[in-house]
Amino acid sequence: MDLTAQQLKTFLDSKVEQYNTLEFIETDPVQIPHLFSKKEDIEIAGFLAATISWGNRKSIIKNCHRMMDLLEYSPYDFVINHKESDLKPLESFVHRTFNGLDFITFIKGLKHIYSKHNGIETVFTKYAEENSLQTSIHEFKKAFFEIEHLQRTEKHISDPLKKSAAKRINMYLRWMIRNDKHGVDLGIWKTLKPSQLSCPLDVHSGNVARKLGLLSRTQNDAKALTELDNALRQLDPKDPVKYDFALFGLGVFESF
Repeated sequence: MDLTAQQLKTFLDSKVEQYNTLEFIETDPVQIPHLFSKKEDIEIAGFLAATISWGNRKSIIKNCHRMMDLLEYSPYDFVINHKESDLKPLESFVHRTFNGLDFITFIKGLKHIYSKHNGIETVFTKYAEENSLQTSIHEFKKAFFEIEHLQRTEKHISDPLKKSAAKRINMYLRWMIRNDKHGVDLGIWKTLKPSQLSCPLDVHSGNVARKLGLLSRTQNDAKALTELDNALRQLDPKDPVKYDFALFGLGVFESF
């Protein structure tokens, strides 16, 4: 598509309006944190849901509900107060390569973040840069895995400083930080701004971004993310990742 910058912005803004609606929640894992009202429940449910958000969307959502079921739909209480024996039922969990042992490690990692680092939001805020949270993701991962853990579990939190686009955790941060008045993103973290977010870059959003001339790099990695972020910040410096709805919607629902 050969569009002027203004035409492109108008087109994408219209797609944001189309997809950033309550209907979006029904087919998206963002529905999982929406089940809760307490801040810590929302952020833990969101983090776990985002962690397993790859593959078939129906199976993601089904397994997210199974996760919450295993945590008795009280994720924060379970994380903070679980005994070793409470973790046994979690061993049966599996989503793609994320298995029960990974799940148990994540519960312990989350307990460590709340008890030793004053919560997830605190860690991300501490290392935030003016217009990027990519260093925060790296530092969060380091803090999370200060506990004893299997090496294999580390791959379930991406590290942007190791060239990853970190799609799932950037999506999680969008959920926690953006408050778009449309009721999709929850916007419960007040210490960080939407302008600091990065677009969750995956196959769909990457392909659409290339077709629209927002991205030239062929790999979906950290360098591509920086390029896409810069392009989206020119369209809206205050809320660049609202365009995730447009890119995702065009890719998934319209096969653009």
